[in-house]
Amino acid sequence: MVARHVLRRGPQTAAALADALGVSPAAVRRHLDALVADGLLVEREPRPAARRGRGRPARTYALTDEGRAAFPHGYDDLAVTALRYLNETGGADAVASFADHRAKGLEQAITIKGKTLAERADSLAGSLTAQGYAASTAPSGVGVQVCQHHCPVAHVAAEFPELCEAETRAFERVLGTYVQRLATIAHGDGVCTTHVPVPPKHVPVPTTSSRSGRTA
Repeated sequence: MVARHVLRRGPQTAAALADALGVSPAAVRRHLDALVADGLLVEREPRPAARRGRGRPARTYALTDEGRAAFPHGYDDLAVTALRYLNETGGADAVASFADHRAKGLEQAITIKGKTLAERADSLAGSLTAQGYAASTAPSGVGVQVCQHHCPVAHVAAEFPELCEAETRAFERVLGTYVQRLATIAHGDGVCTTHVPVPPKHVPVPTTSSRSGRTA
């Protein structure tokens, strides 16, 4: 309720929020403190134009980017519409080219460390988590699975699987080995799962991505 009011009215003081919501200043401050602690609101000095009269001006509370992202938005619908238009005007090759471009951007944000594939897979999962994918790894037979528990583009990828395919190729480049996508959230699975086969110990593991030139 507090965050939604700030979304609709812009930065607000605690007193203004308490008056608008019909609660005590103490109660609204408890909500504000919790929202600030969660990173949804930020406390800041009021704009110079609002500083009138004597005394210290009351601080205001504004939404952070994370706070805005917590509310419904139309980004997914916009992306789907844009890709549909791209498909209609440029064909499947244009969509695939866009998917590759996006995957290369993700690839550049990934930092891989470690000598073994298992260590490198752990590093990949850590980088993916930093990009909003909530990733982890789990041993699986003669390999390791990279599990993405969240997909920021799942709604779009459900219609355009080229996004998932390009992402899988990016994983191969940063790990320097073949990987197999077993499941995706976009296709109704609970987790995006990528299997990374681990070679026998006597087989050396490449430590340089074939395209990115990064080293472990």
